[in-house]
Amino acid sequence: MESQASVPSPLSQQPWSQRFEGSLHPAIALFNASIGFDIALIEYDLTGSQAHAQMLGHTGILTASEAEAIVAGLEQIRQEYRQGQFQPGVEAEDVHFAVERRLTELIGDTGKKLHTGRSRNDQVGTDIRLYLRDQIDQIQVHLRQFQRVLVTLAEANIETLIPGYTHLQRAQPLSLAHHLLAYFEMTQRDYERLSDVRRRVNLSPLGCGALAGTTFPIDRHYSAELLGFEGVYGNSLDGVSDRDFAIEFMGAASLIMVHLSRLSEEVILWASEEFGFVTLKDTCATGSSIMPQKKNPDVPELVRGKTGRVFGHLQGLLVMMKGLPLAYNKDLQEDKEAIFDGVNTVKGCLEAMTILFEAGLEFRPVRLNAAVAEDFSNATDVADYLASKGVPFREAYNIVGQVVKTCLAQGKLLKDLTLEEWQVLHPNFEADIYGAIAPRQVVSARNSYGGTGFDQVRQALDRARSLLLSPEKS
Repeated sequence: MESQASVPSPLSQQPWSQRFEGSLHPAIALFNASIGFDIALIEYDLTGSQAHAQMLGHTGILTASEAEAIVAGLEQIRQEYRQGQFQPGVEAEDVHFAVERRLTELIGDTGKKLHTGRSRNDQVGTDIRLYLRDQIDQIQVHLRQFQRVLVTLAEANIETLIPGYTHLQRAQPLSLAHHLLAYFEMTQRDYERLSDVRRRVNLSPLGCGALAGTTFPIDRHYSAELLGFEGVYGNSLDGVSDRDFAIEFMGAASLIMVHLSRLSEEVILWASEEFGFVTLKDTCATGSSIMPQKKNPDVPELVRGKTGRVFGHLQGLLVMMKGLPLAYNKDLQEDKEAIFDGVNTVKGCLEAMTILFEAGLEFRPVRLNAAVAEDFSNATDVADYLASKGVPFREAYNIVGQVVKTCLAQGKLLKDLTLEEWQVLHPNFEADIYGAIAPRQVVSARNSYGGTGFDQVRQALDRARSLLLSPEKS
């Protein structure tokens, strides 16, 4: 009578060699399996396997009819999956074995020839690169959509003023468009950074084998070309063990989230009663279960919170890789859930923020314009005024400090001082000081390249529009 240990259960049938006499413990089979999450790679696995089969036929390793049968069988599996008819479970261990087993069921022993000249190590490396390349393209589309909304809002608010802050203290008034375009610039860097990462994602490890290449006369460049890769890894050890591209992607994704989170924090402040710069629409806000007057900024708060998830995935990938000897190690199975969740989080947050700024909030120009007229954020312009009349800037700076001190003592703003009071403070003040410190003039006068002056903002919008006309892929 056979011992129970030698009878394989559905959860312990191994896809590897018959070197093992006993079956895998069911709990370890579950622990070991990745099919629960790497099924997300199935379309990429099928595409990569089709290219590999075509290469095997091209080089004569397989006959033309064998290669054609494999390609057709893989396409049938693709259709079965899309129609919900192919849903492998834990017994398959991973998506790669699930596909190969189903292929053998469909076309017989020819299906067992698919794995010739490759390992699951280079196979999974190929799949994750195909997936990530596709996802980078999709994220760039999301970035462009978000940027278009920012540009549209900026176009409508060139001469709308908003207080500018440093240290969260009123600093100098700005064009609202200038403020919004700062985030356009950040997301443009994000877009370009992803394009740069994509170049290193777009290298093929297919054919590197388990770690040392293969004895079969494969043509790695042929399969890479079929898959749209720009090149191949030049070292088989590196090809199967490299996850730099995944770490780079998560770094780029983290910076996208940094920028979205910074903007989210500003929206949260702007929507408060203390600021009152924006009104949240019902489409992107919720209420309180106990306080009926409240309207909560859930979208920016969630984006701010989800940022930590992406940061965590970056840290996780770095820690995973830091101690791995060459070449492949099972630890690398942990890259997928981090990548998948990072991708989905970034895409979801970009979509939510696009909707928020397109249809979920309204700026309050009257409140904004009033805000820039009730502080001392035009003090620098008083110093600039004196400097333009020959007073050394540092001396002018100190004089303005005294002016502000005097105003605070008297409960006045700069605009409230009489000309006589100005001239007591310094004889170079003339009647044109009032025009020089008017908020709209303060903003308009900052016309240096990249500044908040209205003419500069219009030029910045022209540059932004030009970038938006560029192809989605750089």
